[in-house]
Amino acid sequence: MQRREFLTTGLASGLALTGLFAADAARAQSARGPSFDPVLVRTRADVAANELHVLPDAFMVYWTMPGGVAMRYRCGVGRPGLYESGEFYVGAKKEWPSWTPTPEMIERDPASYAQYADGVPGGPDNPLGARAIYLFQEGRGDTFLRIHGTNAPGTIGSAVSNGCARLINSEIIDLYERVAMRARVVLHPKANGSA
Repeated sequence: MQRREFLTTGLASGLALTGLFAADAARAQSARGPSFDPVLVRTRADVAANELHVLPDAFMVYWTMPGGVAMRYRCGVGRPGLYESGEFYVGAKKEWPSWTPTPEMIERDPASYAQYADGVPGGPDNPLGARAIYLFQEGRGDTFLRIHGTNAPGTIGSAVSNGCARLINSEIIDLYERVAMRARVVLHPKANGSA
């Protein structure tokens, strides 16, 4: 298979997945209000297992599994201009990770982040929460994007982060145990094209 054919096939698969997950997410959001419990949902039988898919407009993360099913989690995502779509892989995983704001974060909002320039140790007061999955790209390495827990559960279902996807701590612990190193991660584009 040539590179162009592979990329075209991959893009078509990604768009089909987005449509499938978006329909599920719409049903979930129209139900009796948001639930923070992971939910097992059906997928097509041909959906690749052991992948993470983030749908930013629906505020959902899907972990695909064998047998045509996926585990669905509610999340928060990057605020406008900071969400980055694309294909990544899991390059690191950490329990109760430490956190240091990036230089870009400090430059954008020194009042909020400069005080943490030396980092924050892992623990309940850490913005990355109980677990973090670190997203890498070939040729780029660590992208500084994460799928992580949060000490601010009220931000789930909104676009407020510096680009990362965040889940409540109990859900990131569940997801963390499922996800293997080097697993494929797709951060799907926002519908309005702002990503």
